[in-house]
Amino acid sequence: MQETTITIADAAAMEQLGGKLAKLCQPGMTYFLYGELGSGKTTLVRGFLRGYGYQGIVKSPTFTLVEPYKVNDQTIYHFDLYRLVNRDELANIGIRDYFDKNAISLIEWPERGSHSLPKPDLHCYFEIDQNHRNVRICATSATGEQLLTQLSAD
Repeated sequence: MQETTITIADAAAMEQLGGKLAKLCQPGMTYFLYGELGSGKTTLVRGFLRGYGYQGIVKSPTFTLVEPYKVNDQTIYHFDLYRLVNRDELANIGIRDYFDKNAISLIEWPERGSHSLPKPDLHCYFEIDQNHRNVRICATSATGEQLLTQLSAD
């Protein structure tokens, strides 16, 4: 399993990392985003969407569980499972219908819904370390490894 750790100085740098991930992303990829509240997960998603060209407001779908975005003919789903109470909630929103070969999914708090989620291409672990953040990115598929190789080359 290939992995890399990136040190992030501020919110702008976190958005920049999200933009880089968007430019290297392929349709159908799934990202799992782990980390405590305030560690930068939603900021990375905002940068990812900006990297795709989305200019609207990016909010965390904490209460709705999922926020869909249509950007340049690409569907991107932003999930936030923080408030997930029971596994029936994911079944009720038809969670499996979101994961197709063309949609991109970014999932915050995936450990709360692991029973219903597909295998991700990347695990992203966000850690707060004094005045900066560390993002450890681990590839779990060939597509994820290819993305990490390209990211490291930049």
